[in-house]
Amino acid sequence: VVVGYARSDLDDTSLRERVREYLKGPAESVDAFLSCCFYERGAYEDPTRTNVFGALGERIGGFEASRGVSAAHRIFYLALPPSVYPPVCANIKEGCMSVSGWTRVIVEKPFGRDLRSSEELSSGISELFSEAQLYRIDHYLGKELTQNLVVMRFANRFLAPLWNRDNISNVQIIFKEPFGTQGRGGYFDQYGIIRDIIQNHLLQLLCLVAMEKPCSLSPDDIRDEKLKVLRCIEPVSTDKVALGQYTNGPDGPAYLDDPTVPAGSRAPTFAMTVLEVNNERWEGVPFIVKAGKALNEHKCEIRLQLKDVPGDLFAAQRVNGRQARNEFVVRLQPDPAIYMKMTVKEPGLGMELAQSELELLYTEKYEDTPIPEAYERLILDCINGDQQHFVRRDELVAAWTIFTPLLKYIDAGGLQPELYPYGSRGPSNADKLRERAGYIPNLTAKDITWAY
Repeated sequence: VVVGYARSDLDDTSLRERVREYLKGPAESVDAFLSCCFYERGAYEDPTRTNVFGALGERIGGFEASRGVSAAHRIFYLALPPSVYPPVCANIKEGCMSVSGWTRVIVEKPFGRDLRSSEELSSGISELFSEAQLYRIDHYLGKELTQNLVVMRFANRFLAPLWNRDNISNVQIIFKEPFGTQGRGGYFDQYGIIRDIIQNHLLQLLCLVAMEKPCSLSPDDIRDEKLKVLRCIEPVSTDKVALGQYTNGPDGPAYLDDPTVPAGSRAPTFAMTVLEVNNERWEGVPFIVKAGKALNEHKCEIRLQLKDVPGDLFAAQRVNGRQARNEFVVRLQPDPAIYMKMTVKEPGLGMELAQSELELLYTEKYEDTPIPEAYERLILDCINGDQQHFVRRDELVAAWTIFTPLLKYIDAGGLQPELYPYGSRGPSNADKLRERAGYIPNLTAKDITWAY
């Protein structure tokens, strides 16, 4: 049974009609699913009364009784502003806990605005629920290619010798959206691109790229290794960040033209940070993490650029004075793929070099295989009690420790975003930062189609 709970003036029928347009599949399957969907109207908190969720708890209990279940399990998915998590969790504890089965709570990001507010939220919730009952969802951990990172890294012998500072020059983790806030600027402006994307989604990807091999595939063993990575990263230095805010361009209006954005806002819609993992495997390798809205394309990918080949035999064939570097790329979206950019000889009588791709394209290889949506997979994990792809509290503390000093500096006006046109590659200061970090673009003729 799926029960929607909110303050909106709806009933079972109107909820089902709202949901129907988003469902795929045969009509009879859609109808069967909708027959299990219900709606309960109510408040999130009410200081004038106790047991605010009493009616909700009674209705859920009625569903369970009518089905004669011996172990009634309940999941509460809080798609709510984080500020109301503590009172809502208190109301669940008061009036909606399962008596015969388990109760689990899924909470969405952002988990606070900085380390202090995050810990205040966590403390309030942890007084009511144990860590085993809490599932902090980050939907990027449910993506097919994200979950493939652990398999790819630790089930393939040929990758292990390359995956270190001796061979890798730099790592890029890139998130690009070709659209702006689209009327959601009021919400976005409270957080900015670092809190919205980098501190959670992209930092989790960094952990999976950089972590050591866990002792087992148990959730805590994997999350222990991710935590070690986070604790090896120093707080972001202000000279290793580039900020931007999109202004009007040929493809769209400026961020400040969104009527929901406060006048004169300096919230960054683009950010690039350079992080360093100070351990034996990664010392000296910059992790260049970039996210932005209203850019020139839709993309999320991880790019590991290898160092130059020593003892270059093909100096005469170098492009722009140097040979192109190998890159290992994991593209999460769009069109999920894993590929290696490698140098090969062009067909013919000459000795002209070119870059080519040794690639696995998921849309072609698994054309007839349904790939679950990220949320679909994560909700099933919650049902099964598997917390591997959810964020633990100590991970959250370590992540906020990295970014909180920088965020306070930005919020105080210490770092101003550079304007960039809607639909462009982003601000010029980002290119300069990436160049200082050590990234070298591969500018072969074929590479122009992969430009980013």
